[in-house]
Amino acid sequence: MFWIIPIALVILAELGADIISKEYSIKGHWYFWMGAMVAYIITNSFWLWGLRSGSGLARGALIFSVCSAIGAVVIGVYFYGEATNRIQIIGMILGALSLILIFWQ
Repeated sequence: MFWIIPIALVILAELGADIISKEYSIKGHWYFWMGAMVAYIITNSFWLWGLRSGSGLARGALIFSVCSAIGAVVIGVYFYGEATNRIQIIGMILGALSLILIFWQ
């Protein structure tokens, strides 16, 4: 289960990169663009570490995708005032359910 650490770091780095990218889309400053590129490189470095640590491509990708998607929605709604609808909320609930099922032994 050591692979959980790099996968958690992938998710956190991805969310950081998403925030920097959103700031770039709002403000347009070159340093946000550069910061996003560096953050995405760091994210992929953690991804390689996670794969090497035994997360598995399918399991690791699912965990990363669902967690980063839910995290991005939460950040978008609470920090940037973006809207969600019922269908999107149901999708997030199903994503969370998929995480429960992927860890089911």
